[in-house]
Amino acid sequence: ITVKSPKQDTVTAAGEEGDDSPKEEPWETALKTTVVDVEAGEFQGHRVSLWDLLHSHYIPEENRKELLELYEAGELTLEQVKTVVSTIVTKAAAAAAAERAEPAAPVNGPRAEPEAEPTPLHGD
Repeated sequence: ITVKSPKQDTVTAAGEEGDDSPKEEPWETALKTTVVDVEAGEFQGHRVSLWDLLHSHYIPEENRKELLELYEAGELTLEQVKTVVSTIVTKAAAAAAAERAEPAAPVNGPRAEPEAEPTPLHGD
């Protein structure tokens, strides 16, 4: 099984013997092994790990850090992280889709020329 992430190297799940990841914490492993069905954005129709969702472009860095800190400290359960992350991704993907669906025409009618009158630049 190959997991692809735009910001990370390709990793094979059953690839390496003698798992050399002593730094990985149990909470981190839980995030990487818990998969979610997200029906939004490029994740639609795919099962994605919470870890990948947290590190997707849909989750702002400050939100990611806060969620990771709260989860690591035991203040959020895995289920709560799953709910929050899924909600953020779904809303962000919907907002992005809405932006793409906006018509190119401006809201206030056709935009011919900007209504800028020439302002003479006079030096004193």
